[in-house]
This record gives sequence, structure tokens and C-alpha cells, in this order.
Amino acid sequence: MRKLTYFVAVSVDGFIGDESGNGDVFTTYVDEEFMAFLAAEYPETLPTHVRAAVGLDGVPNRKFDTVLQGRGSYQVGLDAGITSPYGHLRELVATRSLEKSPDPNVELIRDDVVGRVRALKAEDGDRDIYLCGGAQLAGLLADEIDELIVKTYPVVFGGGMPMFAGRSSAITAFALEENRTFGNGVIVRRYARKS
Repeated sequence: MRKLTYFVAVSVDGFIGDESGNGDVFTTYVDEEFMAFLAAEYPETLPTHVRAAVGLDGVPNRKFDTVLQGRGSYQVGLDAGITSPYGHLRELVATRSLEKSPDPNVELIRDDVVGRVRALKAEDGDRDIYLCGGAQLAGLLADEIDELIVKTYPVVFGGGMPMFAGRSSAITAFALEENRTFGNGVIVRRYARKS
């Protein structure tokens, strides 16, 4: 069974963006050491245009073959004129507001997001599903998330968009499996859901 992994950037105080959802400050911490880590361990989590810019065109996907994002996260690419931000992956966008996909590589999930994710997880394959964001989608799918990869950046927002919004289910326990610290102050932790 494939895993759903929430691979997320977050502030020290647990926010993935400020009050408007903007998390641009995180990009200021992507230095040579951290980019080398992302390129080696998680190259598929870099958008296609970024992969091209840093020489990762043609680098095989290591962990994920599918990306899932909410409408707000997808809008960031649309605002920049990018209709398929992860063209090297199968892309799905959970949305109620888009009537038609702006790109043939992007599948829209308009209803039963949980059911669609369960179907994705049940597919054969040796690569997993990358939950890219955002907060509402993560909250909706909290009970389906098998793994968390949390990139904690040394900034405090003091408020904003939480990692999980609108979550109403019970507490879920995860076990720390890996912890890496970088010279820029970023800490990357990988957690697996406890059974």
C-alpha cells in the first residue's frame, strides 16, 4: 500500500504561512547545503521549473510519483502562469471552485477527496503520494496521512495558517524516524504514524 506523506515547510511556531497564507520567507533559507539535500533526497518535491533551473531535469523521482494539493496551493502556480507546477509527477488538485482543469496533466478532485486518496493509496506502485498543501486539505486528510516530513524554519510568524486547519478528529501519534539539522537553522524531521 502506498503512503500519503505530508511534506511541509513550517515556522517554529507551527505555521505554514502568514495570515494571508504567504510562506515566501521560507525560500530565503534555501542555501547550497539545503538545496543539495532536497536535490538528493526529495528531487520530485521541487517544482518542474525549479528542477530545470538547478539542473535536475531528467533526475528520476525517488520517493513520490503523485502530488496532491489544495486549490490555494495550486493557485500560487496559476498566478505565476504555471498550470502544471509538478509536470514530472501525476498531479491532483482538490477544488470546489475550478470547473475545468487548466492543464491536461492536472486532475481535479471535486468531491470525496478522502475516497480518492484512499484509492490512490491502494494502487500498486513503489512510490508514494506527496501532499503538498495546504492547511485545509491537510486537515481534511489528517486521518489518511501516514508520514510527516516537517521542514522547520527558524522564523516565528506569531499567527497565520496552521499545518492542519479545520481538523476535528482525535489526537494522532507519530514516531520520530529521522532528524536532520542544517547550517541555515532548518531542521527536517520525518515521522511515521504509530499504529
